[in-house]
Amino acid sequence: MKNYIIIGGSSGIGKEIVCLLEKQGENVFGTYNKNVIESRGNVQYIHLNVMDDSFEVDQLPDEIHGLAYCPGSINLKPFHRFKEDDFMDDFKLQVLGATKMIKALLPRLKKSEDASILLFSTVAVQSGFSFHSQVAISKGAIEGLTRSLAAELSPTIRVNAIAPSLTDTNLATKLLNTEEKISYHSEKNPLKKIGDPKNIAEAAIFLLTQKSSWITGQIIHVDGGFSKIKQ
Repeated sequence: MKNYIIIGGSSGIGKEIVCLLEKQGENVFGTYNKNVIESRGNVQYIHLNVMDDSFEVDQLPDEIHGLAYCPGSINLKPFHRFKEDDFMDDFKLQVLGATKMIKALLPRLKKSEDASILLFSTVAVQSGFSFHSQVAISKGAIEGLTRSLAAELSPTIRVNAIAPSLTDTNLATKLLNTEEKISYHSEKNPLKKIGDPKNIAEAAIFLLTQKSSWITGQIIHVDGGFSKIKQ
C-alpha cells in the first residue's frame, strides 16, 4: 500500500482520482475546502485552504509516493476586462498553491525515492482561444513549472501535467448549463463529446503510479483530440 496526497480531492477530477486510488487499495489523503466530505476506509479527508499559510503536514505520512494538485479556476473574459486582482487570485490558487504544497511535501516525496507529482494545465495554453488570457497565463506557468521541476527532481521524483479540454466538472458549469451549450461544445470536439472527470482521472492514475515509471517532464493532452485535430 502506497501513500498518495490529492489536493482538491473532494470534487471533480480530484474526487475521481481519490476513488480510483481507493479501488486499487492505496492509502489516500484528500483535501477539501468548501466541499466537506467524510473520511472512509483507507481514504482520509483533511480541510485545507491552499490560499492559507497555516497548513500542517504532520498529519500526513512520513513517506509520500504521489502528489496531485487539482485546484483550479475557469475565469473567461475579454482582455479589456482583465483585472490584476482577479488574475492574482487565479495565480495564487493555481500556481503559488501548487508550489506551496510541493515545497511542504518535498522531503516526504524524496523519502520514497520513486515518487510522482502531477499538475494540471489546459489546452488553452498551446492553442489560442479568445477570452482565455487569464486562464492561459496561470496554466502556462504550470507547464513551465512541470518541466523545470522534472529536470531538478529527477531521477527520484517524476513530474508531469495533464492538459484537458472542456470537462464536465463544477468549474465548467457556466459553459455546460444547458443542452444547447453541451451540444455546441460536443460538436467542436473530434470525438463529439465533452470530457468526463473519470477520463482525466484514469490518465492521472497512470502518471501517478509506476505504470508511467519512464515518463517525466511531459504535458499530456487528454482532450478528445481537440488540441491536435482540426475538422
